[in-house]
Amino acid sequence: MESLSIWLLFVGFCRLSAVYFGFFNVWALRVAVFSKLKTMQDVHGRTFGVWTLLTCLLCVMTAFNLDNEALYLVTFLSFVFALGYFLIECFIYQTMAVKNVASLFFFAGGSIIWMSIEWNKHHGLGVQYQD
Repeated sequence: MESLSIWLLFVGFCRLSAVYFGFFNVWALRVAVFSKLKTMQDVHGRTFGVWTLLTCLLCVMTAFNLDNEALYLVTFLSFVFALGYFLIECFIYQTMAVKNVASLFFFAGGSIIWMSIEWNKHHGLGVQYQD
C-alpha cells in the first residue's frame, strides 16, 4: 500500500472522532473546534458530523482507489473546501481560535500538498499519446 493511501486512511479514521462528537457530544466539539462560540446547537453538531462523515468516506475510498481520477479530485477538493471553511470561520467569523486551525491546517494543508504532488503519478496530465 502506498504512503498516500496510508495517510488518507489515517486522516479518514481520525475524522471519525469529530463525527462522534458532532452527533453525540456537541459540547466537546464546540470546545475542541469552535472554541470562540458561546453556544452551539445540536443541529449544527449533527450537520458538522454528516459533512465530516462524508469526507471520511471520501478519504477511505480514495485510499483504495488512487487511480480513480474523479474520486481523487473530489477528495482533494474536500480538503480545499474544509481548509477554506475553517480559515473563514477563524479569521472572518471568529468562531475558532488560531490554535484550533493549526491542527486542521496540518491535516488539510498537508493532504492538499501531498495529493497535488502525487497527482501526476496517478493521473498524468490527462494526455494520451498513441504510436
